[in-house]
Amino acid sequence: MKKETKNTTKLKSSTDRRDFLKKSALAFGAIQIIPRHVLFSKPEIRNKAGEIVQMASKVPSDRINLACIGIGNRGEQVINDFDKTGLSNVVALCDVDMGAPHTAAIMEKHSKAKRFTDFRELFDQNETAFDAAVICTPDFSHFPITMHAMASGKHVFVEKPMARTFQEVELMMKAAKKYGVVTQMGNQGHSEANSFQFKSWVDAGIIKDVHAITCHMNSRRRWHGWDTSLTTYPNPDPIPYTLDWDLWLTTAQHHDYNEDFANGQWRCWYEFGMGALGDWGAHIMDSFHRYLELGLPEEINAVKLEGHNPLFFPQASTLEFKFPKRNEMPPVTVSWYDGLDNLPDLPEGYGTSELSADIPAAGTGQIEKRTLNPGKIIYSKDLTFKGGSHGSTLSIIPKEAANDMKSKLPEVPESTSNHFANFLLAVKGEEETRSPFEVTGPLSQIFSLGVLAQQTNANLKFDRDKKIITNNPQANALLNGAPPRKGWEEYYNV
Repeated sequence: MKKETKNTTKLKSSTDRRDFLKKSALAFGAIQIIPRHVLFSKPEIRNKAGEIVQMASKVPSDRINLACIGIGNRGEQVINDFDKTGLSNVVALCDVDMGAPHTAAIMEKHSKAKRFTDFRELFDQNETAFDAAVICTPDFSHFPITMHAMASGKHVFVEKPMARTFQEVELMMKAAKKYGVVTQMGNQGHSEANSFQFKSWVDAGIIKDVHAITCHMNSRRRWHGWDTSLTTYPNPDPIPYTLDWDLWLTTAQHHDYNEDFANGQWRCWYEFGMGALGDWGAHIMDSFHRYLELGLPEEINAVKLEGHNPLFFPQASTLEFKFPKRNEMPPVTVSWYDGLDNLPDLPEGYGTSELSADIPAAGTGQIEKRTLNPGKIIYSKDLTFKGGSHGSTLSIIPKEAANDMKSKLPEVPESTSNHFANFLLAVKGEEETRSPFEVTGPLSQIFSLGVLAQQTNANLKFDRDKKIITNNPQANALLNGAPPRKGWEEYYNV
C-alpha cells in the first residue's frame, strides 16, 4: 500500500509538472527535430492541451531521436531493429527493472542514453529532446504509456496488440486523431511482401469473393500444461530488489508479485495479456483484415475451449468470427485455431507448411517447427490460398490451379522500407506508416472480442454500429475492462 501511495503522489506531482511546462517552457519553444510533414504541411504543432507549441529549429534532422520504454526481451530486439535502419538515435531508455539481466545488454549498447524507471517522468522532463516513443511493455500497459506519449506530442511505435481492452483501443484511435501524431503498431510483416502481394492480388481480382478463412497457431504457449482447476492467482514471491512492481502494474488493480506475472509470463493471464490470439493474430490476420475491409465482426463464437479457466487462457481454442457483407464482397467467417493438437482440416493439395524465416525468436527461444506452422488458408469462390505468418506470401493451391493462374498474376511492388524504417521515415514526413492506429485499431479490437469469448466461455453478438455486445451483459461490461487503479484515471479521458 505504501508503494501505491508513493506512485499516486508521483503521478499528481507529474501532473503539476505538465501544467507548469505547458505554461512555461513548452509555450516558448523546445528544440526538437522538425519532420518535413510538420514544416511543409502544417504551420504549427500542438501540445497535449491543444495549445500551439512554437518550435525553435527550422531544419529537418537526418535522424529521429527515440525514447524506448520496455527495453528487455522483445524490447531489446525492437531497439536493435531500429538501430539497423541508421535513421534513429536512442536518447532515452526506460524500464521498471533497469537492473535486471535482460536489460543489461541494451543499456551497455546505448550507455549515453538518459535512463528512467517511470515513463511519466520521461515524458514530463525537458532535459532530453526526443521525437518518438518506442513502447515494448506488456500488453496491458501499452495503453497508459501510449496515451501519455501522444498527449505529450510524441510519435508512437507500440508493439502489438495495441492494447488489452476494446475501449482502450478505441481511446487510442481517438487520441491519435486528436493529437495528429504518427503511429505504428509493431506487426512488422505488414511492411513486407505479405501485405504488398495481398493488395496487388485483390486489386487484380485474383483474390475475390472470399467467404471463409482459417487461421492456425498451434505452437506451444507458456500456459500449456498448467493446472486448469486453479481459481486463484499464485502465491506471492519476493519482489526482485531491482523491480518497481507497483509501477509495473500501471493501471491494473493491485496483485502481489509472482514470477509467473513477469518476463513474458504476463501473456498467460486475461488481466495482463492477450494470449495466442493477441500475440499472433496481428501477424496472421493483418493483410486480409485490411484489404478485404472486414472491419468488426457481428458474431464471435467460442466453438471449442479446452481447459477453460477464469484467470488464464485455454489449453486450446477454436474461435469463429463472422463478418457481414461489405459492398459487393460476401460475408466472411474467420476461424482461429490454437492449441498443440487443435488442428484445422486442410484442403486437398495443401502440401507442406513452411515456417516463416522472418519470425523473431521469442523469450522462450526460437519458435518450434511443427507439422502445421503458424499461418492461414483463404477460401474464395474459385481459388484457395495458403500462407504463413509475418511477411510470408500466399500461394495458390493445389499446384494445378497455381499453374493455371501463373500467367495472370500481377507484378507485386517491392516494399520501400521495412516496418521500423517506415515509421522513422513517416516521422520525417517521407512516407506514411503502414500500420497506423486507424488501420490496426479495429484489428486489435477483434482480438479483444475474441479474448472476451475465451474468458466468458460464451458466444457473443456484437453491434458494429453501437460497438456493444448485445447478448451478454458480463462480456459487454468487460469491453471497458476493470476500472483503473486510483491515480491512473486520467488516461481514460481524451
